[in-house]
Amino acid sequence: MTINHHPSEESIARYAAGRLEAGPALVLSVHLAGCPHCRGLLRTFEAVGGALIEDMPPAEMAEDALEVALARLDADAQRPARRVSAPQQLAPRLGDVELPAALAGCEIGPWRWMGPGFRLSRVRLPGEPDANILLMRISAGRKMPEHGHTGREFTQILSGSFSDSNGRYRAGDLAEEDSETEHQPIVDRESECICLAAVEGRMKLQGFVARMVQPLLGF
Repeated sequence: MTINHHPSEESIARYAAGRLEAGPALVLSVHLAGCPHCRGLLRTFEAVGGALIEDMPPAEMAEDALEVALARLDADAQRPARRVSAPQQLAPRLGDVELPAALAGCEIGPWRWMGPGFRLSRVRLPGEPDANILLMRISAGRKMPEHGHTGREFTQILSGSFSDSNGRYRAGDLAEEDSETEHQPIVDRESECICLAAVEGRMKLQGFVARMVQPLLGF
């Protein structure tokens, strides 16, 4: 598989530091599982972060430092880490679609009809009720609604391909768009396209019908 589109270095650095939101982190973990190039960048950022910590001068600790640290550990234990690793178990399925192993353990809803040639499934990540994660299944040749974003959008193509004003995206590619982007993905005519998507912020759909549908999308 040839991968031509990757997440930004900034997003990989945020992932390495555990600062990427849970939804985008899940999508990025799927990309990393199949992309040696991005795994190499991740190792570099992890190494740089470790070196920076080692080079930091020692600081005098407050009297209650141990109590504060233990309290933070207890709090962290109550919620999953922002970095999402693929569990070592069989890949989950949604009907006739085999899904990435990183989605094992997630609550995956059924395919819901949203319009001609467009179905979606809500993905819920344990402990992260605010994460906006969707599986989308779009028929060959179909256009997605034109839209922008209030934050970054991360879309991993699982199968098929689509094109927009930024190029053509095939299986294995990750499309990362920011708040400056307005686009309308169009699925190629050869086959349907299945994607995993997450956003930081909200989508800004264009057109009356699309805006009416947006509450159902949850984005």
